Amino acid sequence: MRKNRLEQRAWAFRATLAIAALAAIGFPAAAEDWPQWRGPGRDGVWNETGIVDAFTSSTLPIRWSAPIGPGFSGPTVAEGRVYVSDRVTEPEEAERVHCFDWRTGEPLWTHSNATRYQVDYPHGPRTSITIETGRAYSQGAMGHLDCLDAATGAVIWEKELVDDYEYSQPTWGFSASPLVEGDVLIVQVGGAEGACVVGFDTATGAERWRALDDQVSYSAPIVIEQAGRRVVVCWTGNNLAGLDPGTGEILWNVPTKAKNMVHNVATPVVGGDRIFLTAFYDGSRLLRLKQDELGVEELWLRRGITENKTEALHSMIGTPVMIGDYVYGVDSYGQLRCLDAKNGDRVWEDLTAVPEGRWATIHMVQNGGRTWMFNENGELIISELSPEGFHEISRALLIEPTTDMSQRESGVCWAHPAFAYKHVFARNDRELICAGLAARE
Repeated sequence: MRKNRLEQRAWAFRATLAIAALAAIGFPAAAEDWPQWRGPGRDGVWNETGIVDAFTSSTLPIRWSAPIGPGFSGPTVAEGRVYVSDRVTEPEEAERVHCFDWRTGEPLWTHSNATRYQVDYPHGPRTSITIETGRAYSQGAMGHLDCLDAATGAVIWEKELVDDYEYSQPTWGFSASPLVEGDVLIVQVGGAEGACVVGFDTATGAERWRALDDQVSYSAPIVIEQAGRRVVVCWTGNNLAGLDPGTGEILWNVPTKAKNMVHNVATPVVGGDRIFLTAFYDGSRLLRLKQDELGVEELWLRRGITENKTEALHSMIGTPVMIGDYVYGVDSYGQLRCLDAKNGDRVWEDLTAVPEGRWATIHMVQNGGRTWMFNENGELIISELSPEGFHEISRALLIEPTTDMSQRESGVCWAHPAFAYKHVFARNDRELICAGLAARE
């Protein structure tokens, strides 16, 4: 009898563990989503724990893969679903938004818009899908704006910005991922009559406000806390502006007129009371965010003579990180650099993280004291960054680089990955993949 009871208790204990394990797999909402560009806070910070310290092989084992078409849209993850967009040319030219089950890669729904591309590098859409309160917001390369039901893909509202706003088409298409703040969807439109940035009602799509007479850039807006208020920071073609998210009122503005043409791609980086900007032709600048009032002051600007003879950082696609009093980012031709934030002086340079090449790209995400890097070769790198140098801990191939670029002999991966549920989600021009990153218990 005693043996049977012990066996029953042991069975119950094992069953409890099994249920707990299934719950962990089946209810990802308990973990942290990656619902928008660069993560929950749009700051490239990944807060999950229980992650591997190093890779066990030179190639990461893939949990699942799903076929998709070309595009630069980085995946996003929310409420157990993965979202990404792509482009097809047959049977007709169209942009598509896809939704997959995060556990299996099973396709859940696809929404398609007939779209004729008239942009350079017409590989596919650029912006990440923004997920907020059950809605998925997508902006295509040619300006088609969708609000979809995140669970079903049903259209809630949609807009053709080219029909509603007189604007100049960006050379590389619309690339700044839309931002939701409260009940307002904030989009870089580039329209005439003060409609460079437009706030739309998230539920209806009605225009709530417009701001700035300027052309668009490719840099995604962010939200900061300043002087006790929420402030939307938008880096447009020739201005860095702080806007009231509810009304679009310009709270402060700093002209940042481009030297050559607009190459503002990297997202503004905030560290404490400082905000850092970098662009391919225009170098770097650091500004101080005033804390007792709504305003900023420029601390320094460093701009090189050419794209080859650079000062500080002339970044193209990858957004740098600021750790303490130092900035880390990739320069115009793939040089990973550390800058002293006090003045922009270069502390060190490394050429091993990303291959040399014009517009060389690496995406960086901070997890605790470690920086996870995804380079254009499709490699995932675990590293530590400090003023003493770049310390590579581990590196493994995550996904094959397939995008054909005129500047490269081989393909590239330029889309930002997503980190959620102790997994990484990445895409190239052929597939979306999911790989596990959980440490073994």
